[in-house]
Amino acid sequence: MAVIGLLAVCRLRATCSWGPGSVLVELSVVEQRYRAVLAVLAGESVTNVAAQVGVSRQTVHTWLSRYRNDGLGGLIDRSHRPEFCPHQSPAEVDVAVCELRREHPRWGPRRLAHELGRVGMVPVPSASTVYRILVRHGLVDARKRGRQREDYKRWERDAPMALWQMDIVGGVFLVDGREVKVVTGVDDHSRFCVIAAACLRATGRAVCMAFAQALQRYGVPEEVLTDNGKQFTARFGRGGEVLFDRICRDNGIVHRLTQPASPTTTGKVERFHQTLRRDLLADHEHFADLEAVQTALDEWVTRDYNTCRPHRSLDMASPADRFVPVPAAERDALPLRLPAALTTAAGPAPLPEEKPESEPVVRVPPLVPGAVEFERVVPASGNLAVAGKQFWLGPARAGITVTFWADHDVIHLSAGGTRIKTVRSHLSTADLARLAATGGRPAGPPRFPRPTPSARRSRLTGSCQPAGPSGSPDEWSSPRRSWAAGG
Repeated sequence: MAVIGLLAVCRLRATCSWGPGSVLVELSVVEQRYRAVLAVLAGESVTNVAAQVGVSRQTVHTWLSRYRNDGLGGLIDRSHRPEFCPHQSPAEVDVAVCELRREHPRWGPRRLAHELGRVGMVPVPSASTVYRILVRHGLVDARKRGRQREDYKRWERDAPMALWQMDIVGGVFLVDGREVKVVTGVDDHSRFCVIAAACLRATGRAVCMAFAQALQRYGVPEEVLTDNGKQFTARFGRGGEVLFDRICRDNGIVHRLTQPASPTTTGKVERFHQTLRRDLLADHEHFADLEAVQTALDEWVTRDYNTCRPHRSLDMASPADRFVPVPAAERDALPLRLPAALTTAAGPAPLPEEKPESEPVVRVPPLVPGAVEFERVVPASGNLAVAGKQFWLGPARAGITVTFWADHDVIHLSAGGTRIKTVRSHLSTADLARLAATGGRPAGPPRFPRPTPSARRSRLTGSCQPAGPSGSPDEWSSPRRSWAAGG
């Protein structure tokens, strides 16, 4: 043993010396510690060995103690992890979290912590604790937390039925390869799904059918927010009023549109689409037919999304906990008004209450032969075209809906019951018939009087003229100005 110790000291001194003929030999950490221990056991002082190796005397004494107790294996690096961590979650919590995660692979830490609290676990682990458990057991990958964009502004209506968000989503396929579109709608305050209707083609009629059924079931909301799809608006088309706009106008619903290329404005219904794909569509193969798609949607929305699934933005409450439809008494007082084309398919419309015989009968004004009433939306340029002629309304009126009353003699333009202008009509019988067939309707008597001949002559001669009902002297646009300036 003494001979081996002397040889180790000589080798240790040879590797640490830098004289002529010295050779550098790469040694592992265990080998260096072993040689230092052998040098001390051979009689070398601990101080000299510690100086040669570059460690403290206490470290060399530790190596000696480990070598005497465990042999060469005691010189291997040991873990610095404490044997007991007082704030670490118990093993029972780890087991419960891991089992629940394996049963529901799509649930995140917040949902897992919420479900553990619902089954009676006390104390309930926090979401961060659940996340660390999942990372520790390899059920999720640890990733750096992303920062939220500061330019996003979160908003929410204060009460249910104040605003609905609507959209159309695809990606649902039948066994024959056809794609199914789903018309969706959620309440802004509660995230309650009010519309989930499947259709083969998302036409304007199909969207309005789904919308009408939701209105009959839950009542009329104050506002509806949609994108600029042609099923919802003609804002970027030829202008005018689509069927969806007409339903909103007849029932006093404010129809709001998003800015182009701004999907985050309708973020709540877009988030509903993500949940729909992840929780329902991802687990389904192709559906047999359209009825099977609708049945799966109804069952998932009714039994899971609206009633059982907690929502993070609602403090883990379900949408049904915050949603309240319009009271039945209010719906009876204000019956739903639907176009005749949708009344039969959407279901029977509420019948008006029978009036006592003593009440006077309200007579509907007779229709004017050949007169047509229709709506158009003012484009951004402020120049509105109807039947080959342009009407200048100005960029300040861009986006508003203008009502036209037209016959062979005169055209009245109004917005919100206030007349904007009155011009001579350039419309023929064929033009009026075409307008009536493309969204127009037979008109009753005009709400504004026709200009008198004296007002026309004064406009042409430049003399003073009486102001009309709207308070503006522009009672009648002269032919010179109307046809040269475009209306």
